[in-house]
Amino acid sequence: MISDYIDKIFCGDCLSVMKELPDACCDIVVTSPPYNLKNSTGNGMKDGRGGKWEGAALCNGYADYDDNMPYDKYCQWQRECLTEMMRLVKPNGAIFYNHKWRVQNGLIQDRSEIVKDFPVRQIIIWKRKGGINFNSGYFLPTYEVIYLIAKKGFKLAPKANSVGDVWEFMQETNNVHPAPFPVALIDRIIGSTNAEVVLDPFMGSGTTAVSAIRNNRHYIGIELSQSYCNAAEDRIRAVKGEPILSTSNDIAPTLFTYNE
Repeated sequence: MISDYIDKIFCGDCLSVMKELPDACCDIVVTSPPYNLKNSTGNGMKDGRGGKWEGAALCNGYADYDDNMPYDKYCQWQRECLTEMMRLVKPNGAIFYNHKWRVQNGLIQDRSEIVKDFPVRQIIIWKRKGGINFNSGYFLPTYEVIYLIAKKGFKLAPKANSVGDVWEFMQETNNVHPAPFPVALIDRIIGSTNAEVVLDPFMGSGTTAVSAIRNNRHYIGIELSQSYCNAAEDRIRAVKGEPILSTSNDIAPTLFTYNE
């Protein structure tokens, strides 16, 4: 039953957990996968100055994941993830897939190797406010890309189509996760749809769940890192006005741990 899955965070590998979820169990997916940044040749990941990441946090990878795969393996993994997401969204559903373009060894990675053959309907630009650039050889990077991958029956909520395709939101900085979504960005996505159940298979510190609650929707979360799951549960309790029961080192009592 769908009630066995909604409003819960499952701690485990996203592909393994998604394969256990029933078909058409959510209305939309809102997610941002790890960007494979440790595989980057960019100086920002190598010189020890992390810019908006205090102490260059992402230079060490995420908690429980080093973010360093051969590019072909990374693309294959992400395509497998998107295939599962497509199975899980309803016939009138959609995936909002946030990623970042970059140049690697003189070649652009626009993620076309990942999203090819999926029904990409639109590209939305998230223009990030703020940021610091330590490298005099580059202009300050200020945007990321959200691929709207939509099934045929997907439609926006009434009047939501009046919003343009360039969205400007401040980066999130006060968060234990090194690369979190801003809540306002996810509010824009969820609030622009009629979705009742929102899936995020890379839940991180729980921003998608927080936004779902704020917008009176349900969520399904998947996250590999136990510490990020704990942080997400803390944030969920806070937005509900409930006492925070976990710490960064404790397992939150409401956490659902998935074992392969």
